[in-house]
Amino acid sequence: MAYMDYEPVIGTVVNVARGNDCCSQTISLRTESGIVNFTMGPETHVIDNRPLRAGLRVAAFYDASLPVPLIFPPQYQAQIIAVLVRDEQIMLNEFDRNLTARDGTLQLNIARNTVIETLNGQRVSCSPGNQTLLVYYTTTTRSIPPQTTPRRIVVLC
Repeated sequence: MAYMDYEPVIGTVVNVARGNDCCSQTISLRTESGIVNFTMGPETHVIDNRPLRAGLRVAAFYDASLPVPLIFPPQYQAQIIAVLVRDEQIMLNEFDRNLTARDGTLQLNIARNTVIETLNGQRVSCSPGNQTLLVYYTTTTRSIPPQTTPRRIVVLC
């Protein structure tokens, strides 16, 4: 799967509504740029299978390589949705064996309490290097590249 085409939209859930059929939903997010709508279907991965509700802060990833309708507010097909805690950031990127992002924007320092698991919630016992990772973190150093000790890493095998 080409995760590198995935772009995040971070916002607060305003509304969750039934979609066109029983297996789809539409969520509306309030972002810094305004409202953005996402369609969720059976192929959408919601991390931890958390029920989405108004007031949750989330990151919704969509595939930027797919065509989208030119409507307002924008509407995308959600591929991954992750619930974020206060002040938490999220990054989806390929990381090398030294746990530096492919684009050099972040380096990870793994701690004992860093949760490392797969997309379906299984624990990962090997190094997450040389993989595509979904990284949850709060603060970074001012070094180049910035470094962080993530709270959680989801390995996208």
